[in-house]
Amino acid sequence: MAETPERKPNPATATTAAETSPDNPWPLQLLSQKLKAHIEKAPPAWVEAQVIELNKRANVSYLTLRDIDAEVSLSVTLWGSVLSRLEAPLERGTRVVAQLKPDFWLKTGRLSMQGQDIRPVGLGDLLARIEKLRQALAAEGLFDARRKKPLPLLPHRIGLVTGRNSDAMKDVVRNASLRWPAVEFEIREVAVQGVNAVAAVTAALAELDADPRIDVIVIARGGGSLEDLLPFSHELLVRAVADAQTPVVSAIGHEADRPLLDEVADLRASTPTDAAKRIVPDVGEELRRVDAARQQLNRRIHDLLGRESERLAYLRTRPVLANPQLMLSTKYDDVAAFRARALTAVRTQVGRHVDRLSHLRAQVRALSPQKTLDRGYAVVQLEDSSIVRDPAQVVHGMPLRIRVAGGDFAATGAESAFASPTPPSTTAKENA
Repeated sequence: MAETPERKPNPATATTAAETSPDNPWPLQLLSQKLKAHIEKAPPAWVEAQVIELNKRANVSYLTLRDIDAEVSLSVTLWGSVLSRLEAPLERGTRVVAQLKPDFWLKTGRLSMQGQDIRPVGLGDLLARIEKLRQALAAEGLFDARRKKPLPLLPHRIGLVTGRNSDAMKDVVRNASLRWPAVEFEIREVAVQGVNAVAAVTAALAELDADPRIDVIVIARGGGSLEDLLPFSHELLVRAVADAQTPVVSAIGHEADRPLLDEVADLRASTPTDAAKRIVPDVGEELRRVDAARQQLNRRIHDLLGRESERLAYLRTRPVLANPQLMLSTKYDDVAAFRARALTAVRTQVGRHVDRLSHLRAQVRALSPQKTLDRGYAVVQLEDSSIVRDPAQVVHGMPLRIRVAGGDFAATGAESAFASPTPPSTTAKENA
């Protein structure tokens, strides 16, 4: 279609949009031309999206592409030559990467996107992207077992993020309630696939994590294709689970290709039913364990009491407990015997020492001066009480004192019968 020939602007017309005014406006054609010139300067860009509408008309096809993670869509025009390069026909729901070039239709002022190339994103490409993200997050330590939080032994309130009226929600609630009837749930029913899944699940997770009553959070879905489970491998959701303060359980139920949520969660359950079994204990089994523990405790107490009773019975049969007075009487007899022995020993020692003293007394008396005087000897003393040992000591007329056995009396010295002193003989004085 031929376009309207370009009209030359009035020389008085403004050269830029900022210079326009009510008195100096641009012709609409000039604005459209400038917009077209500006848009055509934009280079083509590769984008990733999902085909939600596809209309084929002769040699041209009209597509509506929607963003993978947001409610944003664009209309794209593809020429038949672009689609002819595809190995398989393009269908709705296909995930693609396309090279788009903006185009401004001058006549109607409509902005459109021209598709210069388009390529379906295959399953292998998706797996390669997930694996690359898995390695990057693992290198950051988000999957490290040491950072995983332990689940509470008996959670009182469970936060559940799941699809609206889904079987996964019913499985978790039913099985958990059967195992532990007192458990309570705080359920958030959100989109678990599609463009809103990541934002919805992340928002529900943040809300439950902020509730101090929640003991554990379960993110459940009943399986699905790889494309359906892509939100659970999204980096935003994975990081939100890693930052959560409440333990998170992943119950996606997809064994073939595990989403990244399974890697970062504190506990991975193979199915929603398995999650319910692993979160809460079985009340019947716990009661049986309590009963078994009670019986074992009773047996041990009875055994202990039996052993102690036997020990008491054995102790009571011992003589000291059978007849407590026997111990006192035995000791009394021993004390009496020891006292008699001690008394005998003392008396023996006293008698022996009395005899020895008598013997010594006899010896002393036999050697005393009195005994010598008793045998007829006398002791002659001078006035100064010194004993006369030599006749030369006596001078005629010298007063003397004579001691005999019966007493003493005075005497006077006579002349000595000896001309010269003689050696003293053995007299009573020497014996004295």
